[in-house]
Amino acid sequence: MPEATLLLSFALASFLIVIVPGPTVTVIIANSLKHGTRAGLLNVLGTQIGLIMMIAILAVGMSAVVAGMGSVFEVLRIVGAAYLIWLGIKMWRSDGSLGEKETTARPMGSFVLQGFIVIWSNPKALLFFGAFIPQFIDPAGSAAMQTVILGTTFMIVATLFDSVYAIAAGGAGGWLSRERVRLTERISGTFLIGGGLWLAFARR
Repeated sequence: MPEATLLLSFALASFLIVIVPGPTVTVIIANSLKHGTRAGLLNVLGTQIGLIMMIAILAVGMSAVVAGMGSVFEVLRIVGAAYLIWLGIKMWRSDGSLGEKETTARPMGSFVLQGFIVIWSNPKALLFFGAFIPQFIDPAGSAAMQTVILGTTFMIVATLFDSVYAIAAGGAGGWLSRERVRLTERISGTFLIGGGLWLAFARR
């Protein structure tokens, strides 16, 4: 069990990482604007399911797993990059209707799956955890147990602040003008396309 001061330091470091918007937050905000807060929160659920899998991989021995799944990660990287670029192009081609709530309900599972795909679209997130979490692990204790505790702490922080983005965007959709929504779509689409291109051409 990590000491309280160490756990607090890890939570603070996690906050500084999570608070910076990335592709995941962009998707959460876009869906919250168009489909409402619930859709964004379901995106958050999907990302957390993905994080649980990453933490489990770390707990059982990340280096061995990563070495044996290199080709799988490469496929995930390409598929994820294409998915982000496709989302970005859709937002660029939109006519400003992002802020208009859809009357046709989408299956809840589709938003969960979307969040899961986006978090796994960058396998480097797993490698990041492999470099970040071990810095806070006491070699004298159980590495697996500490990984689970630290990973759970990160998930709590990520869930809290990603949910804030979803709630804020869901509430904003009702008063955004069409022109402002169109600008939001262009900015979000640019970030998504840029993130997809970065994933596509990044060296492993």
